[in-house]
Amino acid sequence: MRNALSEAFLMLKEALVTAPIVQPPDWNLPFEVMCDASDYAVGAVLGQRKDRKLSAIYYASRTLDDAQVNYATTALTLLAVVFAFEKFRSYLVGSKVIVHTDHAALRYLLAKKDAKPRLLRWILLLQEFHLVIKAFLGWFL
Repeated sequence: MRNALSEAFLMLKEALVTAPIVQPPDWNLPFEVMCDASDYAVGAVLGQRKDRKLSAIYYASRTLDDAQVNYATTALTLLAVVFAFEKFRSYLVGSKVIVHTDHAALRYLLAKKDAKPRLLRWILLLQEFHLVIKAFLGWFL
């Protein structure tokens, strides 16, 4: 039984790091970042569209700390975007980036001038990137 589990794990590990799951970036195409947050974690996928098909380049996620668990939905979603841009920074600096999120209010939050200090810090961090926020409802791939 243990050997079968180890074998299954190794097969899954191999499948996740080989084509078509993870692709190298094409520096001539815009990057797309898909972000989301739950009550306990944030996650993001970096990808690019080639022939209208999205190819993943990088996956990232992390759990929330005790203070972040209490954030409002909008703050959690913005935290997911900030996490993604910090994690994928080396790919995204100087490139056009399309951000897909399920929270349309982020577009307006990025233009807001009188937000709370924590949100303002995050907004300032994101201003160094050329990003476009696109909201989606449900699964979009």
